[in-house]
Amino acid sequence: MEYKKLSDLKSLATLRAVVELGGVNEAAKSLHIGQPAVTKRLRALEANYDMVLMERIAGRLRLTAAGEKVYVIASQILERHSNLLDDLEQLKHGSQRLRLEVTSTIGEHLLPELLLQFAERYPHYKIDSRMGYSRRIQTGLATGFVDLALLENAPDHPDILVQKWLDDELVMVCGRNHPLVSTDLLPIDELRQQTYILREKQSSSRESLMLALRGIGVTEIPVALEIGSTETIVEILNRGKYVSFLPRFAVNADITQGKLFHVKIQGFRILRTLWIARNRSHLDHPVAEAFIGLLRGG
Repeated sequence: MEYKKLSDLKSLATLRAVVELGGVNEAAKSLHIGQPAVTKRLRALEANYDMVLMERIAGRLRLTAAGEKVYVIASQILERHSNLLDDLEQLKHGSQRLRLEVTSTIGEHLLPELLLQFAERYPHYKIDSRMGYSRRIQTGLATGFVDLALLENAPDHPDILVQKWLDDELVMVCGRNHPLVSTDLLPIDELRQQTYILREKQSSSRESLMLALRGIGVTEIPVALEIGSTETIVEILNRGKYVSFLPRFAVNADITQGKLFHVKIQGFRILRTLWIARNRSHLDHPVAEAFIGLLRGG
């Protein structure tokens, strides 16, 4: 392999920033460089691969077919490099630091209090926490770039040890002004008659919902909006037009306070488990053991 033809990380990071932030100006601000420097890096990439990677269509920069391929690889390289830096940081600090990853709903609703309690109880330990989708987290666990994870779906991998953490349920909820408020039991047949606002397809709760619905013969439901934040969904539900399925731990307080109404469905519940997961080669990690002890109420 001719290593001299490999692109540098700065150029790859610039391409990703332009694509994900929507333009050269936005990328320049994010990378703290000038717009000419962004353009120069993009041109260097194109010269390196001898192909046009981005073209301007209707006033906006768009990836070409070649650019799509380079962008995917660039994202993977940068993610792995970030994981490498985390791994080296872990080696530098020894066993006093924990790399923890959680799904976004757990991160939004359960993690903050857990981190506060842990910091008070174990001030000499450090936790580096990140949120992500279950599949990416599972890859991090399997490859050793993640020490511990809190997940809504159990990983199925021989190198990952899974332990039950909490019982949970996906519940159907609506705002206080929705026509379903005060409904005793909603017949299953009426599930298709509602209009839904749901988490995005990659989310754990969405995957659990669709699996459960297929189990009762419901293959499609009308989805008006897909949103990557449970809190945003709750805010929109309060306007009265939509219904949703959300984790009970995320909406229990809103139901108790009367901000949301729990719509019970005749003969149908989506019970599930929240999981603790870690790589089997990291079972002797003292920070992980301490954090698991906290999770279990120890």
